[in-house]
Amino acid sequence: MVVVPAAAWGVAAARWTPRGPLTNAEALWAIGISAAVGLAAGWMSRSRWSMLTAPAAFVVALEVTRMGVRGPSVDAPQLSPFGIIALVGGRGVHGVLSVLPLVLGAAYGGGLRRRTRRGAVPGGPAFRHRRWPSVVRRAGTGLLTVALAAVTVAVAIPARTAPLGPRGVAELTQVDVGGYRLGVMIRGVDTAAPVLLFIPGSPGGTEIGTVRRYLGALERRFVVATLDRRGGGSSYPALDPTATVTLDSQVTDTLAVTDYLRRRFGQEKIYLLGHSGGSIVSVLAVQRHPEKYRAYIGTGQAVDLVTIDRIAYHDILAWARSTGRDALARQLLDQGPPPYRSVYRYEPIMMYAPQAYDYDHTPNARGATGFTIGVAEYTLLQRVHTMNAILDTWSALYPDMQHVDLRRDVPRLAVPVYFVQGGHEMRSLAEPFRDWYQRLDAPQKHQYVFETAGHRAMFEQPDRFAEVMDGILAG
Repeated sequence: MVVVPAAAWGVAAARWTPRGPLTNAEALWAIGISAAVGLAAGWMSRSRWSMLTAPAAFVVALEVTRMGVRGPSVDAPQLSPFGIIALVGGRGVHGVLSVLPLVLGAAYGGGLRRRTRRGAVPGGPAFRHRRWPSVVRRAGTGLLTVALAAVTVAVAIPARTAPLGPRGVAELTQVDVGGYRLGVMIRGVDTAAPVLLFIPGSPGGTEIGTVRRYLGALERRFVVATLDRRGGGSSYPALDPTATVTLDSQVTDTLAVTDYLRRRFGQEKIYLLGHSGGSIVSVLAVQRHPEKYRAYIGTGQAVDLVTIDRIAYHDILAWARSTGRDALARQLLDQGPPPYRSVYRYEPIMMYAPQAYDYDHTPNARGATGFTIGVAEYTLLQRVHTMNAILDTWSALYPDMQHVDLRRDVPRLAVPVYFVQGGHEMRSLAEPFRDWYQRLDAPQKHQYVFETAGHRAMFEQPDRFAEVMDGILAG
């Protein structure tokens, strides 16, 4: 009977939060329910074994119930850097927020029941002669309790963004899209300014922090809406069911958020900015409904993921051979060139592409280095789950995105198009983009090249990017 409440809670948790608590509210409820279930288990058993049996029942029930859920954070652990990250960020965090409260609840529940049955009172014989808990065990339980209390306080702190002037808007909001909610940061000093929607790159990635840190100048020109695509950042809880996460659904999401912004700010058309993988989604949205957009701006433009990955594979293999990285070269040769079905096969490409395509970053801002998550716009859990959101969403979405080639699928766009590319853009992206750009038919098209920048040109040279956006507005 002792394990029944814990097992029932494991089943409920797997259905409610299959990847573990991802939001502040989910974390606080998980801590509270787990502690209560553990307390009940300890009280009913009157045994220290409840500290083991209750968590074990919870974990077994949880894992069995969520067996149909897919993604590195819930799949069998892998012995690789990405696999370790997935294990720690997935099951590790879930253990702290659910298993640890169960253990502590069982410890306190068992102790209270035993003292009650013995009629112990402070200073009485049961208190003077008890063997359990010992001083060491009591100290350990106390330290773990303090640690859990600190975690509880930390995960309760909400994300927030600094206010702007009285005519402006500065908020972290969520947009209802087909039964789930997508996180959006909206900032601008004047709500009457043109609206710019930014679609970030990597599946499961988030650029809210990077936009906040480097592109504040755009807030004086636009109402800037930065979307967390489904599965990334504040939209990570919307990932499941993963079967519905497709390229088409990503385009539909973009159009739905576009309509939300058009209605809210009373604008018939808005500007759309897409980066890297998000630029493919953005181009397809513009192609499907050009009447909703004033112009499209692409940066780090992706065109054909299969071609991109194959070029990168061969470039990294050549770099590994030339620099004496024999183990990496053997790994790449053993798995062969992409496309792959598993995100773990892309691990050497994602890990070593920045080194293989390295360049002098000194003329640029620090925005070349990747996501900026140490800002108030993220909760603690969003920061902790950054990599797992990428791995899980990549696994669900990337195979479907490999079927698109803009050179074949999008020969024409019916709106003005502008591209901001880095002079040090990776060859794997630069060559397919060059082919598509030459073929692309549009009412107006222009390419800006930031000679000293790379794939993240808009973040590496934010002042120059703001100047480009000024020119687009004037045009």
